[in-house]
Amino acid sequence: MARLTLDDIGAAELARRWGVPQCGLFRRLDSTLNAIHELGAQGATAGSVVIAEQQTAGRGRDGRTWHSPPGGVWLGMLLRPARAELAAFSVRVGLAVADAVDALLGRRETRLKWPNDVLLGDRKLAGILCEGRWQGEALHWLAVGVGVNVCNPIPAAVAHRAVALVEWLPAVRRLDLLDRLVPALAGGSVASGEPALSERECAAFAAQDWLSGRQLRSPAAGRARGLRPDGALLVDLGAATVAVREGHVELA
Repeated sequence: MARLTLDDIGAAELARRWGVPQCGLFRRLDSTLNAIHELGAQGATAGSVVIAEQQTAGRGRDGRTWHSPPGGVWLGMLLRPARAELAAFSVRVGLAVADAVDALLGRRETRLKWPNDVLLGDRKLAGILCEGRWQGEALHWLAVGVGVNVCNPIPAAVAHRAVALVEWLPAVRRLDLLDRLVPALAGGSVASGEPALSERECAAFAAQDWLSGRQLRSPAAGRARGLRPDGALLVDLGAATVAVREGHVELA
């Protein structure tokens, strides 16, 4: 059987290239997040990466499925911060994805949509899902799942709200994105797991906040007014402002 590679580079070389302890390449997985949880339970080192050519049961928030055909980046990473606020962590990962995409484009084009979407031209380019495993109040590990439409086909039924990076960069490779994204996720503020977003991170999100000023029906009926440092969405109800920690966004 031919050795599995990503853009002609093998797993061991990718791990060295990105400075991570290990990288697993798979033709097909049900979910990279499930694979990361298995690695976490086995005691794998923080920074371990799993990449699938295809996911058969990729998932997003609230049990939604994620269409994951060949050509996209379907990535899982194991992190072991001392603590983590999942909402803030998802924002950090979104910022890292947006920065990696914009670096390829050579200009700021991405927008961030709370809680876990990266948009390009008002269409969804990437989604993020972070799952922790705790024993009591002790965080054992954090599984970070990132799905980015790169060269994969977009089904006609969702083409009005989803986009692949290849539409903007016809010669783009998955490796081009991963070379920027994986080191960013494995180090710095993402890996540290600080429970609150820094002033810099809040400002960076605010500059790309797609929801800001929009009227919402859900998760609360009001106008979006940015984020709290813990990653909660602020919604102006008129008489008061509430902070929403989770939920599905619907525009009014």
